[in-house]
Amino acid sequence: MPASVWIINLVVLTAVLEADLGNRRITWFRLARPVVLAGVIIAFYIKGVAGSGDGLGLELGLAALGIVLGLAAGAIFRVYRDSAGHARSQAGVGYAALWVVVIGARIGFAYATTHSHGLQTWLGTHHISAGTLTDALIFMAAGLLLARTGTLLARARRLAPPAAGSPAAAVTSYAAER
Repeated sequence: MPASVWIINLVVLTAVLEADLGNRRITWFRLARPVVLAGVIIAFYIKGVAGSGDGLGLELGLAALGIVLGLAAGAIFRVYRDSAGHARSQAGVGYAALWVVVIGARIGFAYATTHSHGLQTWLGTHHISAGTLTDALIFMAAGLLLARTGTLLARARRLAPPAAGSPAAAVTSYAAER
């Protein structure tokens, strides 16, 4: 199994868990970091998108699965306003477990592609190259990151405005005056 599989998966897992576990303030940096991470991963590791056939179907299917799992991850954590009026999120063991299982399954699947005769036969029968498989797994990771981030942003924006007199309300009113 190539080192890139381990690197991508462990970087994604570390970045997401570090950013989300516990009580965290929702900031633009926190929202932008996964988007930048997905862009960097795509720029460095995408070999070329399959134009048709089963390879394209696999890439689209895993991208869609990544989006669904990212939406599920985004639904697990709690989003609320703290006493100062700042948007915050809280993620715990269930959130971490989802990410560990998903990343573990991705690593296990990548391992199986080089060690399972049945999977190798299926990939060959469907003309799916190693590059296409790598790209599909990257699209899945990007979908996970982007959907989780979009869900966090949407949920934070749906919160009631900060209470009058709170520090967050003062910042909001000052920014609106400019």
